[in-house]
Amino acid sequence: MQTAIPCLFMRGGTSRGPFFRAGDLPADTPTRDRVLLAVMGSPDKRQIDGLGGAHPLTSKVGIVSPGSKPGVDLDFLFAQLQPDKDTVDTTPNCGNMLAAVVPFALETKMVRAQGDTTTLRVLTLNTDMQCDVTVCTPGGGAVEYAGNARIDGVPGSSAPITINFLDTAGSVCSGLLPTGRVRDTVAVEGVGTIDVTCIDNGMPLVMMRAADLGRTGYESVADLNADTELKTRLEALRLHCGHLMGLGDVKKKTYPKMTLIAAPRDGGTLTTRSFIPHVCHDAIGVLAAVTVGTACVLEGSVTEGIAVMPAGHVKTVSVEHPTGEFSVELGLDPANPQSVTRAALLRTARLIMRGEVMVPAAAWPR
Repeated sequence: MQTAIPCLFMRGGTSRGPFFRAGDLPADTPTRDRVLLAVMGSPDKRQIDGLGGAHPLTSKVGIVSPGSKPGVDLDFLFAQLQPDKDTVDTTPNCGNMLAAVVPFALETKMVRAQGDTTTLRVLTLNTDMQCDVTVCTPGGGAVEYAGNARIDGVPGSSAPITINFLDTAGSVCSGLLPTGRVRDTVAVEGVGTIDVTCIDNGMPLVMMRAADLGRTGYESVADLNADTELKTRLEALRLHCGHLMGLGDVKKKTYPKMTLIAAPRDGGTLTTRSFIPHVCHDAIGVLAAVTVGTACVLEGSVTEGIAVMPAGHVKTVSVEHPTGEFSVELGLDPANPQSVTRAALLRTARLIMRGEVMVPAAAWPR
């Protein structure tokens, strides 16, 4: 007999995957991870025997439970799996999957709608970060998925979901600038000497100018994924910077992500090509976009002289990526314009399927 586990299959932003109530999964971590690998069909590059979509963006899992701290409505644990690996990484956040947490909780009656909109405080257990998520619930009823909000990387339009991050600095690292500097000049064998900004405002990133690696920063995703020489150099740089950022040996970790930057081409703030960390992202992750935007306001970062920034203490940073752009609204401290006090953004989500996922009894005999 196989083991049946209730789940909702949901899209969150530009990612998708199964969502579970924490109480419906094994309590011990090794068994839980074994179950999640079976659910997704990993390790197998096609994930043919599971729900995974043969890509890191579609090899994600959301686990939700009632809030465990005062003032928190929901706890969210994000799990990143890989198609061809047997790893389950619950260290980093995922701002895209985060967009589906409140809809999931409302769909499963874990919480109740509040009115025409419902705002709930979510604690991401991965990094102990809190945010307020607002979804449309007309008349205090069901979640509204249809609407006019559009995000690049997702076809069509949907109802808007707003996410207001309350505290993102040092989500995984020791602080916003884990090396203690806004720019580091590093010398790495096989890479050469290069300027980088190591930063974590929701997602640990190593940012560098594409031109410093002999690239334009406007290459297609397919071209960059086929660029073995570049990917080899990026991995050598990532391993080196992982130690600089206090993350230790990151060879088996999904962070830091590697982000190439260039001047904007389509009226945005700057152009990015994001590696997550070994595959070029078709767009850019939510928290990676927040972190890139933050680097743009820091004097002396690698974005200086490239980023085109608007004036004022509230800045909308338009991060261009291979399939469009991602706008992040940053609030700055008037007394310290290099200090980001708030990061807000727009996402969408949709319930795709509800039911039970079946896993072999060998993964979880019940």
